[in-house]
Amino acid sequence: MPGKPKGALCRLTCVLSTPNITPASGPARWSAAAPVLVGDLCLEARLPDLNTEGRYRAARLLTWLHGRPIGEVFVPLEQGRVPADRLAALVWPLVAEHVAAHCTDDGVPVPDHLPADGFVRAEQPRCAGLGRDADVTITVVIATRDRTESLLRCLTALAKSSFSAFDVVVVDSAPRSDSTERALAEHPGWPFPLRYVYESRPGLALAHNAALPAVTGEVVAITDDDVEVDRDWLRTLAEAFCETSATCVTGLILPAELETRAQLLVEESGGFGRGFTRRVFVRDMPEAGPLFPFTAGRFGSGANMAFRAEWLVAGGGFDPATGAGSPAWGGDDLTAFLRVIVDGGTLVYEPRAVVRHWHRREYEGMRRQAFRYGMGLGAYLAASVWDRPALLEAMTRRAVPAARHLLSPGSAKNIGRSTGYPRELVWRERAGMLAGPFAYMVSRWRYRDCFPGRRDVSV
Repeated sequence: MPGKPKGALCRLTCVLSTPNITPASGPARWSAAAPVLVGDLCLEARLPDLNTEGRYRAARLLTWLHGRPIGEVFVPLEQGRVPADRLAALVWPLVAEHVAAHCTDDGVPVPDHLPADGFVRAEQPRCAGLGRDADVTITVVIATRDRTESLLRCLTALAKSSFSAFDVVVVDSAPRSDSTERALAEHPGWPFPLRYVYESRPGLALAHNAALPAVTGEVVAITDDDVEVDRDWLRTLAEAFCETSATCVTGLILPAELETRAQLLVEESGGFGRGFTRRVFVRDMPEAGPLFPFTAGRFGSGANMAFRAEWLVAGGGFDPATGAGSPAWGGDDLTAFLRVIVDGGTLVYEPRAVVRHWHRREYEGMRRQAFRYGMGLGAYLAASVWDRPALLEAMTRRAVPAARHLLSPGSAKNIGRSTGYPRELVWRERAGMLAGPFAYMVSRWRYRDCFPGRRDVSV
């Protein structure tokens, strides 16, 4: 496993967030206050001097050890400057337990402090040899619509990949102009094969399905055009497929920028992160909780997911009546995750596969997103029942814990929200959930010519 690039703070973009994030465990609480610097902190390189001149209240840093993320830390920056030795003293109590556990598992000495110069790797850690040779090929699929600059940023990040056995399919989904097609045609070239696919109708799931005939890899890795992938993202996905019998692998999604109130609210409402522990999900998991497997959002998100191409194609791809741009406005990723589980497949959440997501900057965009997110959840449930009517009984049995999960302030869904979190966003999301099934029916009618046959299973 290659290490992170040189420099302890490999990606300290001056983009931020707000306060109060814990290390690798425990809920994060946020308030819509001053921004916080976001970046990656490599514990095996010299730590940086942070000098933000008072602009940021704190730094939210993803810490890496032996080329693997072990958690996030929150470092106050009220003084505006934190030299490397002070940063080491602040970070060490937050990561010591996780560093000790990782080093013990690797069979290397456990350090008793974090030097400003970073840890010296005296021995080869066991985890460096854990990954099997990733003898798979990958096709990366990126759907885009009128966001040429953002797409080029995503492709530029892919160009730095440490994994070479991949190609890229870009699907231009009902664009209003030919700017994306022209930008790709005029680009001097990428270090990977790239194919452009035009899809005349909007809809994220429809766009992803349009890419499938162009897929050449054994694995289809899907990300969004508003994402920057880590250089080891594809390598980690490939290793996860080789190490497990996974049908689907998802990964860690962290913010690329949290400068504005709207971006901070995305994180306060739960964000896209799903923790730093690999988890394996299969159909028979009594310990997974009363809502399993319908809380599909815990499996991951569509900006960082990969499937075995054979499985995806055999199942007809994604439900074309779901996804951003369709009347349903979401649910495409969740329906696919649920289908993996109820079909008896294995879904692996792999936190080493890291991407950074650029949240919407404006509050009005957050308002729309809250409603559409709720609509996507409602559409996901409707789509799942439509495709597999036997699921309705299983969903009905879970109605009470589902209501508790949705409404209780102490539920896993709501516990991260502060008292100042806008109530209108909560109610807009709930209204969207009620509208979701009706929106799905409209969407299904619109895309009625795109559906494969229906299958039925029991849960």
